[in-house]
Amino acid sequence: MGQPVNVGVVGCGAISAQYFQTIDRLPQLRLVAVADLDLDRAREAVRPYEGVDVLSVAELLADPRVDVVLNLTIPAAHAEVALQAIAAGKDVYGEKPLAATAADATRVLEAAAAAQVRVGCAPDTVLGTGTQTARKAIDDGLIGRPIAATATMMTPGHERWHPNPDFYYVPGGGPLLDMGPYYITSLVTLLGPVARVIGAASRTRAKRTIGSGPRQGEEIPVTVDTHVTGVLVHASGALSTLVMSFDGAATKAPNIEVHGEQGSLVVPDPNRFDGQVLISGKDGWQELPESAGYVGAGRGVGLLDFAADQELRAGGSLAFHVLDVMESLLAAADSGTAVTITSTCERPRPVALHSSVS
Repeated sequence: MGQPVNVGVVGCGAISAQYFQTIDRLPQLRLVAVADLDLDRAREAVRPYEGVDVLSVAELLADPRVDVVLNLTIPAAHAEVALQAIAAGKDVYGEKPLAATAADATRVLEAAAAAQVRVGCAPDTVLGTGTQTARKAIDDGLIGRPIAATATMMTPGHERWHPNPDFYYVPGGGPLLDMGPYYITSLVTLLGPVARVIGAASRTRAKRTIGSGPRQGEEIPVTVDTHVTGVLVHASGALSTLVMSFDGAATKAPNIEVHGEQGSLVVPDPNRFDGQVLISGKDGWQELPESAGYVGAGRGVGLLDFAADQELRAGGSLAFHVLDVMESLLAAADSGTAVTITSTCERPRPVALHSSVS
C-alpha cells in the first residue's frame, strides 16, 4: 500500500466528528490539519486524535502536506472555500450540496478543470451496503425493467434538535436542498440521471422556534419552501415521485421504493450506509442479503477513491447534476411547468461487497 492521502478539514461543526472517526480507521487516509473560524471548537473537535494541527484556513490551504481539503462548512460557504482550495492546487471533497446554487457549482467545477484537480462531494452514503445491494438487485434484473420509484422524507423540522438551525431556512437550505441530495443521489445511483422534472411547493409558516441549546425559544425567519414534491423523469423513462418536507409530523412510507415490471424493492434510508433491503416475490416481502457496498462504512468513505486514484463515485459531476435537479424542481414548482434538466452525469460505478472499509 502506498502513502496515505493527507486530509485537511475546513469546518469543525457537528458533522465533523463522523468524518474524523472514519478517517481515523482508514489507513488509506490521514487527518493532518483542521481549521475553523472558532479555533477553540477546532481544538476540541480533534482532541481525541494525536498529531493533528489546528490552523487558520489560509495556513491549511497553504500547507504542502494537505492533499485533499475536506470542506465541512455551511452550504453558503461551500463554493468560496472550494474555490480557495482549488486555487491552492488542492483536491476538494465537500459536504452536500456542492454549492448553494448551480451557478456557484459551475464556477467550482470549471476552476477545478482548469487547475486539473479533482472535486468530490457528499453524500457517500450511497456507497454503503443499503443502496448498493438494492442497485445490484436492479442490475441483476431481479425486479425486471424499473418503471417507477417513490422517495419520501417527512419531519417537523431540524429546529427541534439543532441549536443553530438558521441555515436550514435560508436559500441553500430547506428540506429539498438539505435532505434531497441523499434521496436524489440514491435515485440517480439506482435509476440513472434525470431528464425532466415537474414540481409543487409550499411554506406553512414564516417563523420557526429553536427547541434546544442556548437559543431555545428564539424564533428564526423562514425564507424557503418547507414542503416540496415533484416527479423526476429519468432519462431511462422511469418516473420517481419525490416528497421532501419539514412540515409533516411523521410518515410510515418507505424512504425509497423502486418498482419494476416483475417486482419491487424497499430501499433503506439513504441518509444511512446500511439497512434492510426488501424484495417482493410470490411469498411476499423477503430481505435480501448484503451483496454490494462498503460494510460498516461511515461519512468520508467517498475519499477512498482519492486514495486509490480512481474516478470519484461521489464526484463533482454527480453532485452538480443532483443540485441542478433540485434547483430545476424548485423552478418547476414556481412556474407550474415542467423543466428540462440541462446537465447529466454517468451513473456511478458500483461498489463490490467489501467486508470492511479498512
